[in-house]
Amino acid sequence: MDEGQLERFRTDINRSRTPGAYEPGRWSVAPANRDTAVTGVMPERVRLRDTSMRAIESLPGVTATREAKTAFLRLLARSGVPEIVLAAPARSGHEAVRDDLALVREEQPGCVVYCPFVSAADGVDLARDLGFDGVQVAVPAFGPAAAIYGGSVPASRAEVVGQASEIVAHARTQGLRVAVAATMVSYLTEEELTETVKAMAAAGADEITLFDGPGALGPEAFGHLVHAAASTAPDLEIGIHPHNTFGLGVACAVSAARAGATVVESSVNGYCGGPGNADLAATAAAFEALYGVNTRINLATLTELSRTAAELTGREPATNQPITGPDAFCWGGGDWVVLESEVDPLMHNCVEPSLFGNERRIPVTPQSGPRVIAATLHRLGIEVDPPLLPSITEKCHAELARLGRLLTDDEIRAIARTALTH
Repeated sequence: MDEGQLERFRTDINRSRTPGAYEPGRWSVAPANRDTAVTGVMPERVRLRDTSMRAIESLPGVTATREAKTAFLRLLARSGVPEIVLAAPARSGHEAVRDDLALVREEQPGCVVYCPFVSAADGVDLARDLGFDGVQVAVPAFGPAAAIYGGSVPASRAEVVGQASEIVAHARTQGLRVAVAATMVSYLTEEELTETVKAMAAAGADEITLFDGPGALGPEAFGHLVHAAASTAPDLEIGIHPHNTFGLGVACAVSAARAGATVVESSVNGYCGGPGNADLAATAAAFEALYGVNTRINLATLTELSRTAAELTGREPATNQPITGPDAFCWGGGDWVVLESEVDPLMHNCVEPSLFGNERRIPVTPQSGPRVIAATLHRLGIEVDPPLLPSITEKCHAELARLGRLLTDDEIRAIARTALTH
């Protein structure tokens, strides 16, 4: 195909693109994603708080070495994620926590590090002594049933909220940032939520984070609760911790941000119990590319971070895991895939894989023609005359049928060398 025809195709494709939604070399998304009449008003920025370190400690069957966890935490801090929740000190040991805090501050001095799920004054004091920046004070959504999570049976919901208020106030006297973890929030009525928000704001909390443990809130419902909380205490930051029960974790994050949430908790590869959390990479990519919301994440680190986490946990995400999976940008082996990429790399891949440290993959398959074979051989550093391509393509098809699997690079090289020799 000559350059004139390629330019004609590109002109045709570009006619529907608009700045912002289209950034050459980065992404090409639908213009409606940047139209506030369609999406509502999105915030200029949102803070992503990563919970991977806490999640890894609680994943069943995961027994990672201290060295592996330290290497992962270093990558996580280098990603630029502005806030990190570490594992509870009781699980990881006090000296290990001090080492982790020092590592994060070495790699990213401005990162805010939280101690999770503090439920007593002595837990606050320990977090202070270890050097945490903040604590998450847990407030279950129940009254007497809150005893499921430890402690004596409270007489009422009011007692649960009152005890949490005391811990929040104590944490503030210790100079710690306080994010109230309102857990199992889907069990709260709107009236109970607003009463809790008022009490936490009065106690001096910096933030209330709505934790949907069961993943029972859809995006619209999550947004509604965020709006109710934000309206009740305008000076209190609102965060969310969505679960991915219905595959809507990222959608809940977007809906919550639209409704006024400024903090979203997520984790690498979505690691957590049950269905997991919103995936850090997919969440960051959605905010940045679809909606133009700044996350401060170094996007280029996300694929390495995902694959390092998989090695650490032994839990491989799906090969087509959004953004970071090895096949996330693989559309098969048809010649049209190569032609599309030659015309415009952002046609079928609406984001540039290298933006996230990933890459395109075009395998040789039974649907592949000479164009794919030529591109594959070029990638392997083998240049052949065009008249030889049909023969090499035919031999590749025959070998695919014989083996019943995709060919390795070495097998493709051998086929090409045989063709060149003959």
